[in-house]
Amino acid sequence: MTRAPLRESPRPRASNGAHGNTGRPVARAALARGLGFFGFWLLLVGPGSLDGSSIGLSAGLAHLAGDLVLGLAASLVATRVSLRLLPPSPVAIHCAALAKLAARFLAQSILAGLDVARRAFDPRLPLNPGYLAYPLRIPQGRGRAVFGAYTSLMPGTLPVGTDETGALVYHCLDQGQPIASGLARDEALLRQVGIQRGADV
Repeated sequence: MTRAPLRESPRPRASNGAHGNTGRPVARAALARGLGFFGFWLLLVGPGSLDGSSIGLSAGLAHLAGDLVLGLAASLVATRVSLRLLPPSPVAIHCAALAKLAARFLAQSILAGLDVARRAFDPRLPLNPGYLAYPLRIPQGRGRAVFGAYTSLMPGTLPVGTDETGALVYHCLDQGQPIASGLARDEALLRQVGIQRGADV
């Protein structure tokens, strides 16, 4: 008795909508950046270009139109260059974690600034400088650069490079402070703020 040959089930084809969704983040990023660049151009031009009382209405409108055309052209060029240098990536921003990170940054900046000022004006100069190697869980890439830039704004600590194991090295004014635990909290909050699919954070 012969068996009928098995037929392969047809593979599902990707719909056109799946391919169309890939261009949406780029379009949204281009629109947002273009509007931002154009708004910055308007700030540079200033309100003087909107006032045509000194040169006449027709001349003022012509001057304004020229500024707007030049601003649109500059915004398009800047947007294209920014998309080449910094391509948009699918990142989900969590507003609650971002608010916590901003609140922690503000509080830590004030406390650390007061502590640095106290040490600077203390005649005994109670400093215990040194270096701390902090092993990051964030892989190499944009996320690690963001973390380094964020922690560099904190008074009393400054990232100076990496060691042979890839840990981020900080120069600290006082090694007796709980710097490592603070960096761990900052890293955890930063990882919660932006979850990038298959990449940095």
